[in-house]
Amino acid sequence: MSKIITIGREFGSGGREIGKRLSDELGIAYYDNEIITQIAERTKLAEGYVQHVMESSPSTFMPITIGRSFYMGVDPIVEQNSAIYREQSLLIQEFAEESDCVIVGRSADYILRDKHPFRLFIYAEMEHKMERCRKRAPENEHFTDKELKRHIQDVDKRRARYYQFFTGQTWGERLNYDLCVNTSNYEIKELARAIARLVD
Repeated sequence: MSKIITIGREFGSGGREIGKRLSDELGIAYYDNEIITQIAERTKLAEGYVQHVMESSPSTFMPITIGRSFYMGVDPIVEQNSAIYREQSLLIQEFAEESDCVIVGRSADYILRDKHPFRLFIYAEMEHKMERCRKRAPENEHFTDKELKRHIQDVDKRRARYYQFFTGQTWGERLNYDLCVNTSNYEIKELARAIARLVD
């Protein structure tokens, strides 16, 4: 039986680290930022631009159905964005066909719904997300508590809108996942080991 694990996560919850540790524990492929790099190569667009589009809220005038049909408007920006979303869907499907894997974010749980992946959602209390963000922040980053909290909320709002736009479902809604994990009071490596045992 194949192991395909998708991870939705709140910003600062440790979802990316859990994903990487899961792939190590299970000995399977891991995909996250690699998706952006490969999309840039396929579309011949700058990697920074691809990342910006994928981290922005989708335009409401782009009625796109993932992996199926695409509206290609006359606006070249709309066409570029459509190509990015299309390649993301195709890439994720290709990864899942090639081997067992962990895929972080990017509505992978919905894109791969016909393959019935193990769908994780990782979240945490705000104070713990802020603490994790501070530990991993660059030395030259100096957010006040208020600014950091707003930044975390903004990122999560963009993720929620992105997910809603492409799936028609609510991001973080427990019924859309097989397991929801609150990382607030636990070590990430121990959680990853426990999840690995569950899906192995």
